[in-house]
Amino acid sequence: MQDSKVWNIVKNLLKVLITFAAVYWVSTKISLTELKDVLSDSNPLYLLLAFLAYCCSILVASSRLNSFFKAIGLKLSERYNFRLYQLGLLYNFFLPGGIGGDGYKIFFLKKTFQISRRQVLGAVFFDRLSGLWALCIVAGTLVIFMPRLAIPNYITIAVLALGTISYLFVLRTFFKQFLNNFIITHFKALAVQGFQTITAIFILYAMNFDGKFSPYLLIFMVSSLVAIVPSIGGAIGLRETVIFSLATYLQLDQHIAVTISLIFYIISLLVASSGIYYIFRPQRLGADKLPSAKEVEEEIEKEEEE
Repeated sequence: MQDSKVWNIVKNLLKVLITFAAVYWVSTKISLTELKDVLSDSNPLYLLLAFLAYCCSILVASSRLNSFFKAIGLKLSERYNFRLYQLGLLYNFFLPGGIGGDGYKIFFLKKTFQISRRQVLGAVFFDRLSGLWALCIVAGTLVIFMPRLAIPNYITIAVLALGTISYLFVLRTFFKQFLNNFIITHFKALAVQGFQTITAIFILYAMNFDGKFSPYLLIFMVSSLVAIVPSIGGAIGLRETVIFSLATYLQLDQHIAVTISLIFYIISLLVASSGIYYIFRPQRLGADKLPSAKEVEEEIEKEEEE
C-alpha cells in the first residue's frame, strides 16, 4: 500500500514537471506579444461560432458515451449522463492525471449503480477508442488533401481501411456487446471530430487567416492524440509542443498554429467549467455529496492490489 502511494505521488510530480517543462519550452519558441496581438484582433463572432461548434461536439460526445453505457446494460437518461460528462470534463483539467474525469466517472457509476467496474471501464475505453478511430479517419482525409506530403492516396486509404477492419475484428471477437450499436456510436464519433474540426476552422476565420486551412487542421487533429496521455491541466503545454514541432516540420507559421491550440484550450476550459455547478449541487447527480479525489484514488489503489 505504501509503495503504491509513493509511486502515485512520483507519477503526479512527473506529470507536473513535464507539463511545466512543455509550457516553458513553447514560451521560449514563440513571441508572447505576437500571440497577444493575434488574440486581441480576433473576430468575436467567429469565436462565438467556434464556441458553439465545440459545445455541439461535447453534446454528441456525451451521447456517444451513453450509447456504450447502454451496451453494457447501464441505462442512463441523456440528461443525467450529460451532467456526469460535464463533471468529468472539469475533473480532466483539475484532478491528478492518474484519476482524471474518466476515472472519476467509473468510480461514481460503480458506487451509484452497483455495476462492475470492469464493465464501465470497458465502455469508457471503447468510447475513447472510437474517438481515436474517428480522429484517424479525419486526419487521413486531410492528408489526402495535402499533396505536399507526397503520400499516395491509395496508401492513406489502405491504412485507414486496414485499421478499421482490424478494429472491427477485435470487437467481433472479444467485445461483441459493443458491436451491436457500432454504426451509431461511430457515426457519433465522426460527428464529434467533425465538430471539433469546424471549431478549428472558425478559430482560423476569427484570426482573419486567408491561407490554406488543411495543413493547420491536420496538425491540430494530430495534436489531439496527446489527450490520451495522462496529464494535468487538460494537456496544456503538451499539445502546443506537438503543434509547434509539426508546424516547424511542415514550414507553417508557428504562431498561427499555436494560437489555434490556445484558443481551443480556452474554449474547452470554459465549457468544462460548467461542471463546477455539480460540485455545489450534487443532488442533480442523485448524490448528497460527491466522492473526493482522495476517496477515488484510494479505491483505485485498493482494486489494483486485489
